[in-house]
Amino acid sequence: MGDEARWAAVLAKDQQLDGEFVFAVKTTGIYCRPSCPARPAKRQNVEFFDTTVQAASAGYRACKRCKPDGMSQAHARQELVLQACQAIEQSESGLSLDDLATEVGLSPHHFHRIFKAATGLTPKQYQKAVQAKRVTTALKDASSVTEALYDAGFSSSGRFYEDAGANLGMSPSSFRQGGAGERIRHTIEPCSLGLMLVAATQRGICAIEFADTEEALLGRLQARFPKAVFEAGDLAFKQWVAQILRYLDQPTGSLDLPLDVQGTVFQRRVWKALQDIPCGQTLSYTELAQRLGQPTAVRAVASACANNDIAVAIPCHRVVRTGGALAGYRWGLARKAELLRREGGES
Repeated sequence: MGDEARWAAVLAKDQQLDGEFVFAVKTTGIYCRPSCPARPAKRQNVEFFDTTVQAASAGYRACKRCKPDGMSQAHARQELVLQACQAIEQSESGLSLDDLATEVGLSPHHFHRIFKAATGLTPKQYQKAVQAKRVTTALKDASSVTEALYDAGFSSSGRFYEDAGANLGMSPSSFRQGGAGERIRHTIEPCSLGLMLVAATQRGICAIEFADTEEALLGRLQARFPKAVFEAGDLAFKQWVAQILRYLDQPTGSLDLPLDVQGTVFQRRVWKALQDIPCGQTLSYTELAQRLGQPTAVRAVASACANNDIAVAIPCHRVVRTGGALAGYRWGLARKAELLRREGGES
């Protein structure tokens, strides 16, 4: 990050960049974190350091107001949220909002607010997602769906089946059996980027992929759903495919399609953030992690991008390295570069 970007963060009092750098004021001899509430100094009197150690070595002393040597408020909140997430994941029967708030020493209302701000989910939604993840794991080994759902912490089979569609994208039995009984519409079409596969369950698009051969595309789809029934698309499906093809040639706005995505809570947060990047713009992996409120999760963000099965509609091609270099596109860097060229994307 350049000095001017750092200065913009100081003016914005950006808490997300606390811990990434400090700024020092030559006229006062004090260094501060980016979010320091004090009135900003003049730009010509400010210099930046990557660490507090560097600032102290240059003769500056720590600000007593923002305390840059200690944990920032944002990081302290993240630690509390992480503590709550770990409590949820370790609980077998689930925890109430009051239980979780007590666990981290906050009022229920305050805890609920900071948890949702940090994760994008309410504690209840996060708990359901954790249970769903347990079920998807348990279904592979359990002797019955009932056994798996009780092992996952659902209090009744009725509650699980109410949420099963949202959690799995298909029925629990079908998921357990590699998509057995699931009917997946699909097609492979030539496009300006080679060959494109589009596939959809009853809930929406579950795959948009590119390759140079039909065999590669069908192999990936069949590996995901080895026991599903594959069939030609109906009229609505063909309209979705036509919409995608038009978008590839003239990308503007976003693709308004129903999607059937399956992933962890964090992956879904990343994929939702990708959809919020406007056409024609890019973010670095670091910037995306910061936008999610988890600046140290750069590797996890990159992994979530790499595990995206729905190209273009979930535009992971709009994420680049710091400085704008291309990296990490599962369908090839040449396709990523071409998509960005068509969009006029700049980092």
